[in-house]
Amino acid sequence: MSRVTLRGVSRSFGSVHAVDGVDLDVQQGSLTAVLGPSGCGKTTLLRLVAGFLTPQAGTIAFDDRVVAGEGRSIAPQERRVGYVPQEGALFPHLDVAANIAFGLPRAERSGGRVAEMLDLVELPASFARRSAHELSGGQQQRVALARALAPRPSVVLLDEPFSSLDASLRISTGRAVARALRAAGATALLVTHDQDEALSLSDQVAVMRAGRLVQAADPRDLYRFPVDDEVARFVGGAAILAATVTGGVATCALGSAPVHADVADGAVRVVVRPEQLALVHEGAPARVVDVSFYGHDAAVQLELPDGQRVVARGPGLDAPQAGSEVRIAIQGAVHCLPSGL
Repeated sequence: MSRVTLRGVSRSFGSVHAVDGVDLDVQQGSLTAVLGPSGCGKTTLLRLVAGFLTPQAGTIAFDDRVVAGEGRSIAPQERRVGYVPQEGALFPHLDVAANIAFGLPRAERSGGRVAEMLDLVELPASFARRSAHELSGGQQQRVALARALAPRPSVVLLDEPFSSLDASLRISTGRAVARALRAAGATALLVTHDQDEALSLSDQVAVMRAGRLVQAADPRDLYRFPVDDEVARFVGGAAILAATVTGGVATCALGSAPVHADVADGAVRVVVRPEQLALVHEGAPARVVDVSFYGHDAAVQLELPDGQRVVARGPGLDAPQAGSEVRIAIQGAVHCLPSGL
């Protein structure tokens, strides 16, 4: 498997800058999730890496081999890329074994590679003779991954492969696919608009917005240290509050909290995650505007005396009633953003 490097990659369609000056490093054997809302350019970026589109500026390299840019564009079939589309796109007239073997050299199709791939994606060997229509959506996606991995590609690209599955199947299939990719030592790019999927499955999350890559980091670092308020709100949700830092402690409308890193005294804005807000006996006053009950937890929308609204997340059965008056406080350290952003 190869390391993937993008430098200054751009692609426009008329006046729309679908991908705008993207720099991204995907380490060999790692899984990077490209996360963003619809229309941000993430699928266009994937198609550029695959070779389905040609960048108008910048370079794409697999290891030290430039596959796009510098006056060249290597054809998709010569890049050795495995591609898993949204719906799996299995060939309906072929059984599972024939689907998996489709991209293999003829000499390997009757060997043990199909059985090896079925084992890798955690499907029984007996599935080899099943037709595509006999499989569930999650099973079809696993077969699609097995087909992509069978020819030993340099890079595996997955374009929102779990978006059509129901919630529980999406989680289990996502975990199985991530395990298979890691077991194969695959270098992979996963396009998704689902933040939970990106954070839980990947080694690196790359956030795109309006064609630009705004932040790429380890999932924990991305969540703890968002680069701006839009990333903070998009990835996990957050309240962004004006605050003043004095001696490593930020004071805002919700009280005081230590800051994550060395921050100079003065005006800042703090990022407060919903799970950091706790209902307490003594704290900042707030009124419960709405409660979304999910069983295992609840999201409580609160209004502060100055009219600002924040969301607290806690145990579902302990959630207060809408309209009640409560006290809240921040738990743990907060991340600071410059006050001028």
